[in-house]
Amino acid sequence: MKFKWIVGLIGLMILLTGCATSNATLKSGADTTLKSAEATSKYPANPNVNVTYDDDKLEEIWLAGGCFWGVEAFMARVYGVADVTSGYANGNTENPTYEKVIKGDTGYAETVHVLYDPERVDLEKLLTHYFKVIDPTVLNRQGNDRGEQYRTGVYYKKTTDKDIIDQVVAKEQQKYNDPIVTEVEPLTSYTLAEEYHQDYLEKNPDGYCHIEFDSLEDQEIPSLTDPALYPKPSDTELKEKLTDIQYKVTQGNGTEMAFSNDFWDNYEPGIYVDIATGEPLFSSSDKYDSGCGWPSFTKPIDPDVVVELEDKSYNMIRIEVRSRSGNSHLGHVFEDGPKDKGGLRYCINSAAIDFIPQAEMEATGYGYLKNSIN
Repeated sequence: MKFKWIVGLIGLMILLTGCATSNATLKSGADTTLKSAEATSKYPANPNVNVTYDDDKLEEIWLAGGCFWGVEAFMARVYGVADVTSGYANGNTENPTYEKVIKGDTGYAETVHVLYDPERVDLEKLLTHYFKVIDPTVLNRQGNDRGEQYRTGVYYKKTTDKDIIDQVVAKEQQKYNDPIVTEVEPLTSYTLAEEYHQDYLEKNPDGYCHIEFDSLEDQEIPSLTDPALYPKPSDTELKEKLTDIQYKVTQGNGTEMAFSNDFWDNYEPGIYVDIATGEPLFSSSDKYDSGCGWPSFTKPIDPDVVVELEDKSYNMIRIEVRSRSGNSHLGHVFEDGPKDKGGLRYCINSAAIDFIPQAEMEATGYGYLKNSIN
């Protein structure tokens, strides 16, 4: 009897903690801090990853701001930017290469080509972001880099862009006593840099970067999904719609059994939605096998679709995860997830979610999230 009691207690602990007892700190005098459920990373998440852009509506600008590794990574994270590449602009020799340009006698500047959606971010706002991460008053130098190739510059093709650029520069000049020396010139040439330079900091997060990303915290990023599209049904409707376990989990903060639920081992491409409202919550691209017996994700499909609350039940302190629109109990988030994906594990009950296969997303109204699956 004693053995069975111990086994039963261990089972209950696993059920309550989602196989993460190390992350559910007991209240026995331990120093406990509620952690943010945002993935901690050296660089902020890219808000453009799941946005669908119409190539026919994109505008372009070329920006030089020192080493292009950091400028490319920064500009890619400005909401409304569809794509950024690194290259060499406005030089005076043919066929520039990195080995030639670093000698400093080719006239080229390390430059990024920015494709952006003017309906999401206009040129003025884009340039304002750019000027936050350069020192426009120094010539041929940014960060630790010295040389003509590291000068600052804004290069354009459309003559109508020139007036906007000049207005932004004039506004920025008011912030400095020294004159701004950033070039404003028509683009005469742009050559794509070698492949290893493209998305360099994404591939090498510990690589050299001379700029700060703090200013991106101030940008307004609209939610990827509209909660108004997914209203919560009445309790009566939910009781008719949901199974007993679905209702118990979502409305009664219950927990289903591990390794005995619908989606813990499902890896078909698609998205997972709130069983109560249909609001999109997670993508199959962020699902992984954590070994805990419940569906595990490294992040939600959009940070806005989940709400995180301190959960002090069962003499523990954990972080509960609830859906935004339906206020459904989903599960908990722990800090033992894959380090290369931000370190978080969203441990979610299958009874709280429904699965929409990728092939059915368009027909069921989720086609706008097709980019969330890669």
